Amino acid sequence: MVGNHKLWGGRFEASLEKWVEEFGASISFDQKMAEQDITGSLAHVTMLGEKGIIAKEEAEQIKSGLEELLIDYKNGQLTFDVTNEDIHMNIEALLTAKIGPVAGKLHTARSRNDQVATDMHLYLKMKLDEVLAKLKNLRQVLVDLADKHVETIMPGYTHLQHAQPISFGHHLMAYYSMFTRDAERFEFNVKHTDLSPLGAAALAGTTFPIDRERTAQLMGFAKPYSNSLDAVSDRDFILEFLANSSILMMHMSRLCEEVINWCSHEYQFVTLSDTFSTGSSIMPQKKNPDMAELIRGKSGRVYGNLIGLLTVMKSLPLAYNKDLQEDKEGMFDTVETITVSLDILAGMLSSMTVNDKRMAESTEKDFSNATELADYLATKGLPFREAHEIVGKLVLECTKAGHYLQDVPLARYQEISDLIEEDIYVALQSKTAVERRNSLGGTGFEQVRWQIEMAKKEF
Repeated sequence: MVGNHKLWGGRFEASLEKWVEEFGASISFDQKMAEQDITGSLAHVTMLGEKGIIAKEEAEQIKSGLEELLIDYKNGQLTFDVTNEDIHMNIEALLTAKIGPVAGKLHTARSRNDQVATDMHLYLKMKLDEVLAKLKNLRQVLVDLADKHVETIMPGYTHLQHAQPISFGHHLMAYYSMFTRDAERFEFNVKHTDLSPLGAAALAGTTFPIDRERTAQLMGFAKPYSNSLDAVSDRDFILEFLANSSILMMHMSRLCEEVINWCSHEYQFVTLSDTFSTGSSIMPQKKNPDMAELIRGKSGRVYGNLIGLLTVMKSLPLAYNKDLQEDKEGMFDTVETITVSLDILAGMLSSMTVNDKRMAESTEKDFSNATELADYLATKGLPFREAHEIVGKLVLECTKAGHYLQDVPLARYQEISDLIEEDIYVALQSKTAVERRNSLGGTGFEQVRWQIEMAKKEF
């Protein structure tokens, strides 16, 4: 009977068949964590040497070998083998080839279970910093754009119907608020990612006198996990990341949906840069907002990654199970998806042309000023509900006659109510309607400028 030559093969008499081995291997995707795996090993062997668990000379020899492997990896000179299953065994095999059997002492007092968890914490911690930086850039783009368009008037919508005129800057700052909450969620995610599982070993800790605080410090973690079972089986930090990413993608998708509408022929509110548009193979006139559509579409794959891992985790008993190999690809994919999407959206917004005249014109031939008339009557002492009914009937009358509230003669207004005077035509202007809404957080120009100033203090 053929023996098993795996690093774990002592208990086995036969090897896996190749197709089974490939099904169980993760090196095709977990090689993304090669740098993190070497980083964790460097911390571990440093601690082993300091604690006298292995000889200092052996620790130094292993450290030198790992540092050489790290250089080789960064230079693209490492080749990984599927027969070594995962990144941990590949690195150990490469280290053994480089420095000999002493490499086997590196695995003293640790397991692949705490090793993989450590790698993932290191990887995601690094990527969260990148995500937060890109989110900050997008928020800055929105603030800068809003600052330029405080007094740009556009229709505000409910049910996709013209509701009330608002400041375009105000509209943009609503998205700034969403993305700020996203940043806060990712910042909290850092807290649960900034933990070290190293030293938990397979599930129960180890009999060796290790120093988990020391390895956590060497890797830059805030502290170690306090429970070894939790340390090797916890994937909450990834689930938080996937959930936060799903909310982020939802926010980006909503904004992209609006951009897609705004650059249509019906709206013509914005014109996208050619850099973020594509054409048609058959229709020469087309300029398609494909990048916005792709971000909108990619929200689905991020949602899928979240649901996938939630489903994997929902019935796993403690501690480690091979199912947890399924925790990585969705995380890697989500990292790549949201970081590129953040860059694309920021570039698309910062380079688009805002057609402010067209936006303002779209509020002049509609009934988005109907609330202004109702408020006008209410400020004159008429109960708002009575004012609402009067204005509703007048809108119906105008609709049948084919004109708008600003076209109604003063004589007709005064037939409706003797409270209405000549100043009604100023009150019905879109700019007046927006400018006067200075309640806290409102669309009034003073309030939008205040929102922008508050936002600038956050950077």
